[in-house]
Amino acid sequence: MYRPLADELRPAFLDEVVGQEHILGEGSMLRRLISSGHIPNMIFYGPSGTGKTTVARIIAENTQRSLRHMNATTSGISDIKAIIDELDTLLAPNGILLYLDEIQYFNKKQQQSLLEFIENGKISLIASTTENPYFYVFNAILSRSTIFEFKPINPNEVEKALIRAIDFLQERDKTKIHTEPEVLRHIATSCGGDARKAINAIELLYSASRNGSDSVTLTLADARLVSQKSAMRYDRQGDDHFDILSALMKSMRGSDPDAALHYLARLLEAGDLAGACRRILCSASEDIGLAYPQAISVVKACVDSALQLGLPEARLPLAQAVILLSTAPKSNSACAAIDSAIADVRRGKTGNIPRELQNTHLDSTEHIREQNYKYPHNFENHYVKQQYLPEALAGVSYYEYGDNKTEQAAKNYWSAIKNKEG
Repeated sequence: MYRPLADELRPAFLDEVVGQEHILGEGSMLRRLISSGHIPNMIFYGPSGTGKTTVARIIAENTQRSLRHMNATTSGISDIKAIIDELDTLLAPNGILLYLDEIQYFNKKQQQSLLEFIENGKISLIASTTENPYFYVFNAILSRSTIFEFKPINPNEVEKALIRAIDFLQERDKTKIHTEPEVLRHIATSCGGDARKAINAIELLYSASRNGSDSVTLTLADARLVSQKSAMRYDRQGDDHFDILSALMKSMRGSDPDAALHYLARLLEAGDLAGACRRILCSASEDIGLAYPQAISVVKACVDSALQLGLPEARLPLAQAVILLSTAPKSNSACAAIDSAIADVRRGKTGNIPRELQNTHLDSTEHIREQNYKYPHNFENHYVKQQYLPEALAGVSYYEYGDNKTEQAAKNYWSAIKNKEG
């Protein structure tokens, strides 16, 4: 029966696991916990192909507990009850270590059904998720668990796994495998830190290259073909989507055009034109603002052009917009001002609108009231002092001029006029 190469090569010992030195290296907390045999409830969080299931299996073998593996995408309450029924029987004399894959797909009731048993220690839970557990795992489970983050595996470590895979294939099939220069490096760098994906690529190349002889050559051309876009980790409903959007905006805010272009490229390669346009438009007002007021007009024109052109040509106006925003002077004074005003409104700090500002057209003919509104254009410099804020907020200041040339010029202009007015 066929077994995927990645499964055949699944490590049996911690020293065989590639990557994850931060949690599995000598002296690390998780390694010490495994060695002690005392396994708490844990959540393994990280991308696929980084060793979460493998480490869970190694833990089970080291704790002398019965391992039960469930996938939340296909399991339900009845499956949980079946596992609970095994407790205190010969099937699980030392308790159960439950590995629950993709826990984010369990609803609140399903997750809560485990609480009693993970709390009294009869079930040790190791749950895995590719999504942020603080968003997808309920607090009752989180409070009883320790979270360990598995990170994408760096290319050097992936390359070690690929060499091990080739050695295994040569030994198993008594075949000599030759690799063209850069084949392993290309696969290791294009797999997106997913060791399983990299090993699957090697298996595919090997299977496609066998011609009945006892010698196989893996070519760079074939490697490029099987790894097209394989480094892309992107789910429009998942963390990667929001992480890339966040990185794009923060790179523009941080005035790094190279990083901003990199994240824009990742969005466009994933076909997320709308997400890129939205963040770029937002940055024009949130991060550039009044330091360069014309930026929003230029960026809007670029976004309109991109949406009209569609991909791949949309990359051109969007690149122009991203570079413009990344290199423009920055000011968040407008953003800070409106956020401060909204905060007051939400706290109930409003008050009556001054009579001078009210709409007199709403007065009844029998109850016409004097308004005493001063029309600024009738005064010198088109300004006259009068109260615009409600009485309860008199003197409150939301907007603070930014330290850029444009806003400082406006500040000096109005300071001269208002000081003269007194």
